[in-house]
Amino acid sequence: MGRNRLPQRRAVFLDRDGVINRNVWNPATGECEAPLTAADFEFLPGVVDAMRTLRNAGFLLFLVSNQPNCAKGKSTRSDLQAIHCKFTSLLLQERIEFADFYYCLHHPAGIGNRYSRRCNCRKPSPHFLLKARARFNLDLGLSWMIGDRLTDVECGNLAGAKTILIARLSSCTASEPQPDGVALDLAGAVRIILDANGTV
Repeated sequence: MGRNRLPQRRAVFLDRDGVINRNVWNPATGECEAPLTAADFEFLPGVVDAMRTLRNAGFLLFLVSNQPNCAKGKSTRSDLQAIHCKFTSLLLQERIEFADFYYCLHHPAGIGNRYSRRCNCRKPSPHFLLKARARFNLDLGLSWMIGDRLTDVECGNLAGAKTILIARLSSCTASEPQPDGVALDLAGAVRIILDANGTV
């Protein structure tokens, strides 16, 4: 029994804003945030080659992104869909395949619309990583979560995946979620992964 079971696969789970694409200045909040329109969506330098390298190394790619702008009234659901369509169009042009895209649209401090609530899918919940494991037969112990927030690190840790924090400086304290690596950008994160897998 079990001899016909398919081998488990490795994955890299990617946060989106600040990892794959540029954040943009929002004058209403005075902060750099996720793009509010498709016109604002632009890949960061080096991410196309980095994602292609991960695919060539045999990793399945997944997007796992908190997108609360609709819940907060900063954008519409149509805006979010247009941004996603531009993202997938750019991936298609570059011939980079993602296994799936997981977005959490909820936020507990929204403006009172249907997305303004607590949920089980918002990072740091590992909900989407566990969902992907079940659907795609993943070995999360051989998989990675890459993001630019400690909630991404905590998400990966809770799922049993390895984690990389995209950050200029490592500012984690002992009481905070600890990443397995820290990189300046996605290209640096890929180097950590390949080195850990002995493929550099």
